[in-house]
Amino acid sequence: MPAKIFIHLPVADLQKSIEFFTGLGYAFDTRFTDETATCMIVSEEICVMLLTHKKFEEFVPKKIADAKESTEVLLCLSLDSREQVDDMVSKAVELGGSTYKEPKDHGFMYGHGFQDLDGHVWELIHMASGED
Repeated sequence: MPAKIFIHLPVADLQKSIEFFTGLGYAFDTRFTDETATCMIVSEEICVMLLTHKKFEEFVPKKIADAKESTEVLLCLSLDSREQVDDMVSKAVELGGSTYKEPKDHGFMYGHGFQDLDGHVWELIHMASGED
């Protein structure tokens, strides 16, 4: 049975995060957007809720981890080609993000990634179909 996933991420500056991810080509669902949160549409089944720290604290009983100092989660998205992986990493860096490692080619899978403005790690992969 297909399910929809909503990933919640705390962000220091909601507007800057919206601008960053808009620059990477993502759209947002205005039904879930106000001055404290927005819903970034990754796919039909995947959404990322970008929440101000104050809003995020309403959902969790623990202190918010500083993603620039430690890693609590690794977000991994598959893309349709190696070029899309490299293009998104390049755009992320142009928009103020950073890379944290060199790209890796495992033959059957190519991967690279970036850290967003708040230090959240986004791993991007392309899985070879055999025709690549």
